Amino acid sequence: VQLQASGGGLVQAGGSLRLSCAASGRTSMIYNVGWFRQAPGKEREFVTAISWSGRSTQYADSVKGRFTIFRDNAENTVHLQMNSLKPEDTAVYFCAASSSMRPWRGPYDYWGQGTLVTVSS
Repeated sequence: VQLQASGGGLVQAGGSLRLSCAASGRTSMIYNVGWFRQAPGKEREFVTAISWSGRSTQYADSVKGRFTIFRDNAENTVHLQMNSLKPEDTAVYFCAASSSMRPWRGPYDYWGQGTLVTVSS
């Protein structure tokens, strides 16, 4: 399974961005797809995850009500719609996929490259 993350950029506080995670290869092996982020000087943290069917989702408390994860079944892509962005959302965002039933927060087996999100105040 290969994952390609995209969509990062610079946005003002209160603005929106949509990240995408395109999966390729043996996508039939995927159980869940998650998004994580790592801010400078901080540990990587869980943001949100979705089952590959798209029927179940999980969010970190810090993003509930602002972020929405959803899957485009036709394109094997998981999107992360981020609204009402705050400066504290600034981080490198990574998508990841698990190949078996695991807790939402991991561990994950496959990782994409990061995409940088910068929120200015």
